[in-house]
Amino acid sequence: MSKEPLNRDRTRRALAGASAVVALLAGLAVLPSSAGEHGGTTATPLAADPAGGDAERGAGEPSGVAPLGPPPRPTAPCAWWYGIGEPPTYADLKFAAGHYDLVVLNATETAAMQRLHRLNPKIKVLVYKDFSSTRNYPGAVVGGQDAPLLPSGVGYFAAQQRHPEWFAVDTADQRVEWGGYPQHWQMAVWDEKYQRAWADAVTAEVVREGWDGVLADNDFSSLKYYSKAVLKGTPDAAATDRRIRDGMDRFLEVAGSSLHKAGKMLVPNVSESQLTPGRWSAHSRFDGAMEENFGLRGDGGGGELVTFQGNEFKELRAQAALGESWLLLVTKTKSHREERVGYATAALLAGPYTCWHGASTHDYQDPDWSVYQDTDLGEAVEAANRLPSGAWTRGFTNGWVAVNPTAKAVSVTAPAGLLTVDGTPASTATEVAAADALVLVKPEPAATTTTAPSTARPTATPTSANTAPRPTTPKPTTAQQTTAQPTPTQPAPTSAGSPTTRPPTTSTNPPPAL
Repeated sequence: MSKEPLNRDRTRRALAGASAVVALLAGLAVLPSSAGEHGGTTATPLAADPAGGDAERGAGEPSGVAPLGPPPRPTAPCAWWYGIGEPPTYADLKFAAGHYDLVVLNATETAAMQRLHRLNPKIKVLVYKDFSSTRNYPGAVVGGQDAPLLPSGVGYFAAQQRHPEWFAVDTADQRVEWGGYPQHWQMAVWDEKYQRAWADAVTAEVVREGWDGVLADNDFSSLKYYSKAVLKGTPDAAATDRRIRDGMDRFLEVAGSSLHKAGKMLVPNVSESQLTPGRWSAHSRFDGAMEENFGLRGDGGGGELVTFQGNEFKELRAQAALGESWLLLVTKTKSHREERVGYATAALLAGPYTCWHGASTHDYQDPDWSVYQDTDLGEAVEAANRLPSGAWTRGFTNGWVAVNPTAKAVSVTAPAGLLTVDGTPASTATEVAAADALVLVKPEPAATTTTAPSTARPTATPTSANTAPRPTTPKPTTAQQTTAQPTPTQPAPTSAGSPTTRPPTTSTNPPPAL
């Protein structure tokens, strides 16, 4: 899940992070189209038209996509940043504006959101809000009252003073505090009045502050990752989880409808969707969804990739193929293997709103960039293909990827003449290890020389002021989770935290005036 900073002079508190299935078009044909095309360094899904042409569009409706027109171009994965740690520096924001299509920030970061919009008017900036908890640690409460800008939708003191029934309780009538995350309290997500209060408060804040929408954390289907409690009125843990899942199904509709009426987006962080067929499709129906354990390898080290288990990958493919909503994918990486697997698997889903984030820290501290994001795969020239061995491959105009989600090594046949990302010529017959991947690219075209009639030197094309140069030597990412459970984190005490918060990077130079 994500995190949010609290008071900077305090030590960091851990934040607990944590309708039917659309049928995938058989034999999906990839047809070129100008709709949804990435522009410059950043793609612009759902961006408002500068001339006002999208003024009547609902939030989450992709700009430039005709309702019955051809599918948008399935380009290589775009990039996004789950920037939910302490306040980002100006350098962070400058980099984000030039590299990312979408950024998530904490509710306290309204100034950063406004600066991002100035640096890149097409970028989408969502505010972090937690569906399932309220908090009373320092920063979420100030001076015996709720902070003005919260990581949740309902404040702790507001609930305690006016609606104590909104706190979930166990069979002993005790409130449920999330294990390992002090002062995070499970709320009655099935209570219709709580749902409405959350939706009304969050919608009003998003409109007032100028956010593009909400990243709603902890849309989870099981309480077991946070507590072993059995909720009052349920006979066992399974019934407790059913109550939560059923409640979240209704809650999502209330929150999404409220935000859409205001022209704002809702993207939930959906957990354990591989366990319940149809859950991802149902919960991504407004503006998409977030998968925080994308490309995760199961327990045991050599296990299969969790993303391909159950019905989840089929549902992800269906959403990506439609090209109508965001797939926000996070791979927490501790080595090049996780980085490679995460990016290649995202490429299998390549679409105009399929964005990938290789997180180098468990708390999403840095605005990360991967060497694979510099490969310029181009556009997909085919749908992802599943081989008899269980591996998947997909060709692009400028490269090719293969993913082996199984627990055994498999052989694949790559197109001839490709290179690895470090420039080594690749063999056509290649073995891909268990739960691993391969990303190959075309060699750079040889420079050609022509005899010009003039001796004048050509003039270099200037780059956009909003486009930061992409780093050529990105650092490897770290901290891969080993299970498919939520991965809650918690803020350094400098802002109202959420189950997923990250520390800020610091700069010794004052930000330049804009």
